[in-house]
Amino acid sequence: MRLHPDLCHATLRATAEHYIGGCSVVKKVRIGGMMHSSGLAMVGVLAMPSRPGLAGKILSTLGEHSINVPFIVQIVDQNGHDHVVFCVSSPDLSAVLDLLQDVRYEVQAKEVVHETNVGTVSIFGPDFRQRPGIAGQMFAALGRVGINIKAISTSMSTITCVIQGDRVRDALKALEETFEFPC
Repeated sequence: MRLHPDLCHATLRATAEHYIGGCSVVKKVRIGGMMHSSGLAMVGVLAMPSRPGLAGKILSTLGEHSINVPFIVQIVDQNGHDHVVFCVSSPDLSAVLDLLQDVRYEVQAKEVVHETNVGTVSIFGPDFRQRPGIAGQMFAALGRVGINIKAISTSMSTITCVIQGDRVRDALKALEETFEFPC
């Protein structure tokens, strides 16, 4: 089988390469699908002295006021400070910032920061934990189209990236070009 010379310049991403008629054809990795959200704001409660219950206090306060949090990531830095970053719907941002003014002192956060106009893109599929390289392919696909990742969260079957809200469509297109989706 020979491929048309123009097809030799097409780039398809995957885990295995095949050579047909002198051209490299790369198979796409099959995943379960994609999800995305727009119209979000990202909030960071930063530099809290690390101790149990910080994320619980912050998120319980938001939950008590019916504020949904579709994305959460938390980390402890080398100085022993917790940083909790999460996304909320943009219309909820003002209420979130007001609520966090009280909580900030209780959790001893040095600062609360926020960024508007963010969105999320996620890929999901069975058993990502047993399939190495999928996260790297996702991040590389976004990088190829100039999309900076602001935050990452993973589970056993889903990888979610927070990105600039006006780049969600570009991200979806890049992921469609990188991965194979079910019919």
